[in-house]
Amino acid sequence: MIRVGGLTLPLSYQDHDLRRAVAQKLNISVDKLLECRVQKRSVDARKKNAIVFQITAAVTVKGSEKPYLSHPSVSPMPVGTAEVAKPTRQPSCRPVVVGGGPAGLFAALILARAGLQPLLLERGEAVEQRRQTVERFRRTGVLDPRSNVQFGEGGAGTFSDGKLNTGIKDRRIRYVLETLVEAGAPAEILWQAKPHIGTDRLCETVKGLRERIVSLGGEVRFGATVTDLHMENGRLCSITVGNDETIPCTHLILAIGHSARDTFAMLEQRGLPMEKKPFAVGVRIEHPREMIDRSQYGRFADHPALGAADYKLATHLPNGRGVYSFCMCPGGVVIAAASEEGGVCVNGMSEFARDAENSNSALLVNVLPEDMPGDSPLAGIALQRQMEQAAFIIGGGNYHAPIQLVGDFVKGRESRALGDIAPSYRPGVTLCNLQACLPPFVMTALQQALPRFGNMIEGFDRYDAVLTGVEARSSSPVRLLRDERCESAVRGIYPCGEGAGYAGGITSAAVDGIRCATALLETL
Repeated sequence: MIRVGGLTLPLSYQDHDLRRAVAQKLNISVDKLLECRVQKRSVDARKKNAIVFQITAAVTVKGSEKPYLSHPSVSPMPVGTAEVAKPTRQPSCRPVVVGGGPAGLFAALILARAGLQPLLLERGEAVEQRRQTVERFRRTGVLDPRSNVQFGEGGAGTFSDGKLNTGIKDRRIRYVLETLVEAGAPAEILWQAKPHIGTDRLCETVKGLRERIVSLGGEVRFGATVTDLHMENGRLCSITVGNDETIPCTHLILAIGHSARDTFAMLEQRGLPMEKKPFAVGVRIEHPREMIDRSQYGRFADHPALGAADYKLATHLPNGRGVYSFCMCPGGVVIAAASEEGGVCVNGMSEFARDAENSNSALLVNVLPEDMPGDSPLAGIALQRQMEQAAFIIGGGNYHAPIQLVGDFVKGRESRALGDIAPSYRPGVTLCNLQACLPPFVMTALQQALPRFGNMIEGFDRYDAVLTGVEARSSSPVRLLRDERCESAVRGIYPCGEGAGYAGGITSAAVDGIRCATALLETL
């Protein structure tokens, strides 16, 4: 197949319109097209009175494809692969993957495909039980520190929007998407410019990945926390799980996620090289979905081909700080994302339909190493915990989240009543002044950025838009150091994924899991 880009079609286009546009682009008759389907599609909303789709098509033509490859809009069709090298020798014990998020799942899948029968250890619950536990926390405010929005099969991304768009360029991305579809994800993710699965569909997809790993000889264990590492002569030889179970292990992929704070502390004590890493903190902002749709799509806001609108905002302040939106959830809710008792943190979540009343996004301020007190590589975790514990206190000490209206926030005064926007966070909210749980540099940066964002999206800084605190888990504040072979200075350990500081999101974490598993296989 060849890929034909640069196609502009109306929102109501049909298959025959696509075929005609491709034939016109290639200067051939329509009957010479054997196959023609959408390979990538994005919304072009630069002109609100003329919103269209920009499309790249996957095409098969009669005869040779070579004459068309000289066309500036034509290129060979990329192939998504994740080659698996069969080991020429077996390790003395099966490899272990720690963490059942996207990095860990895809690492275990590659190792299982190679015939190594990996053991995947996940501290939380299987996704079926985990979903019930998360819903119980939202309903009752009773937190399970072992299994929650951060911990459990599928990782933190399971209870988000299931976004799959990524800034990285890697031939393994297509393999990740195709594997997710095989596991139960909607086929649309193969051609959407900003693919998403939604929490409701992602839970089934994660279960499908687990079943694939098990069918290939792997083992998945839940409620299994790695509590210690044992080394001899600078090389890993075994691990401790729970209080007293010792498992021989010479090859360990550490895909622990960004919230395994006790594990990070254990790794520091065991001398695993690590360093502070820049990250970002802030709040969630909520608007009516209808307002965001209208602002982004104008008169096309209700068009069935578009769905709920998203946005991406960023500004650089005169003092050098950056403020930006992150993990925007169209038609979603703000979700309770605590994993430690006595702390409140939030995230955003959408289901596949994206049809909730509000749309929300994180508004984040970059945190630099010099903003983190002390020299410890875990100083960023200390800052996160300080913010979350302060949010817990001003929220009422019952996992209710502190909220403030944008107008009051900008003026620096406490909010006492809601406007027209109903906050979606559960188990409940408390009106307050968020100054009590945000570092001064974060508070100031957000106050300066909000009017700027109001100039970019009409109504963004409306007085009654709701800010919910705090969002402190957008990325890992720690990087576990590794070499070009993805291996730690402690041999046999492969730091992996978002928690280790090498990914940002579901897709890039999955790709890094493949990368680390491949590096492990190359040693065999």
